[in-house]
Amino acid sequence: MTNKETILIIGAGLCGSLLALRMAQRDYQVILVEKRPDLRKVTQDAGRSINLALSDRGLRGLRMAGVEEAAKKQCIPMNGRMIHDKAGNTFLSPYSGRKDEYINSISRPGLNMLLLDEAEKMPNVKLLFNQACEDVILENASATFRDFNSKKEMTITADVIFGTDGAGSAVRKNMFDSHKFLFSFSQQWLSHGYKELEIPAAENGGYRTYKNALHIWPRGEDMLIALPNLDGSFTVTLFLPYENSEYCFANLTSPEMVHEYFNKEFPDVVEMIPNLSEEFFGNPTGPLGTVKCSPWNSFGKVLLLGDAAHAIVPFYGQGMNASFEDVVVFDEILEKYNAEENINWSTLFKEYEALRKIDTDAIADLAVDNFHEMKEHTAMEIFQQKRKLETAFEAEFPEDYYSKYSLVTFKESIPYSEAMKRGRAQDKAILNLLDDGKMSDKMSLKEKLELVKKETEANLHDDEVAFG
Repeated sequence: MTNKETILIIGAGLCGSLLALRMAQRDYQVILVEKRPDLRKVTQDAGRSINLALSDRGLRGLRMAGVEEAAKKQCIPMNGRMIHDKAGNTFLSPYSGRKDEYINSISRPGLNMLLLDEAEKMPNVKLLFNQACEDVILENASATFRDFNSKKEMTITADVIFGTDGAGSAVRKNMFDSHKFLFSFSQQWLSHGYKELEIPAAENGGYRTYKNALHIWPRGEDMLIALPNLDGSFTVTLFLPYENSEYCFANLTSPEMVHEYFNKEFPDVVEMIPNLSEEFFGNPTGPLGTVKCSPWNSFGKVLLLGDAAHAIVPFYGQGMNASFEDVVVFDEILEKYNAEENINWSTLFKEYEALRKIDTDAIADLAVDNFHEMKEHTAMEIFQQKRKLETAFEAEFPEDYYSKYSLVTFKESIPYSEAMKRGRAQDKAILNLLDDGKMSDKMSLKEKLELVKKETEANLHDDEVAFG
């Protein structure tokens, strides 16, 4: 049976295009509107992509929509973090002790194009590009758009609107500006920004460094990361303070300063980026921030999903995965209501937000934590000891132990909030036991695991007492 209700989705990025495909599969009439040009028909701007790490939660969303296998063809598996020191030495820190657990490097535009192609195949989907959202009448599920080329305005009225228009959401701004209900909003910026560079493919089309890893050059206050691309290149991202540092975006203002900085901090990278200063000054510097807000819904007519509801910094590789999981969670709740002749969208939206917001708040906080872990802790000996121990636990006792990273990245059956709570308790347990010298070499791996479990439960109990 074809559903007569019309769904207006504002924002055709990753979240919006997956949501459009899924709602069309459920027989809704879908209008998907995007302010930018159709990315399948234009050249991508350099310096704004940040390669994405696709992992289990995101794959689950793609599987739900029937596009997982097509997406996997665009993926490069990354089995761990390849840590680079200043002397050029490297070591691989596996993401998991379980052989079948890894994350995937994937191009944001490539995946977005795949989802748009699949949505466009649906007869009940209409795609509109170059349409900037000017206004949303929240209580009427009505939105006005201005065409980028003709400057003409048009208004679309639907049964419900989904705002999936990213961290700078126009839909969210309309909710913020409304005086008809109380809307809370916070935006916290890191003192660091980012700039993208590229390690080109080798002359033979191969890779200039190890292909199947996320490469990290941790330097305490700043860091460089690199993710592989299918064409043999690596997308490199520099994370650096804006100001008040020996080297920062405020003082790296000449090719000489850029080369001085890279030769001092990342000498092995200089050899791999032949056009370093040209790329540094040619590509933009982007900000890094966290957005939290509530409520995500208004008048039972409008709902925010993805970055529009909860933008996070990229350091857990979960921004896209969390947005895709939004669609999965929403779809599961929708399934309960779908048998009803007239869906009560207001009740559905509130149920979704009550279930989901605690988890998106958790991954936002974890992403900031991981920023400090990646740029500082990955180079510390005690952290490396902890990771080796956790990898050994996972390899030897795969059903009994999941590190915090594994709980977040590979255990999609556990909500982010639970992964954060248990993962932090485990981290505290292991680091304290190592620091106190209570993990002797004479102990078996099983004995060490039991000790960690005991300390973890004690930490969880202490937290319950403190916050309960």
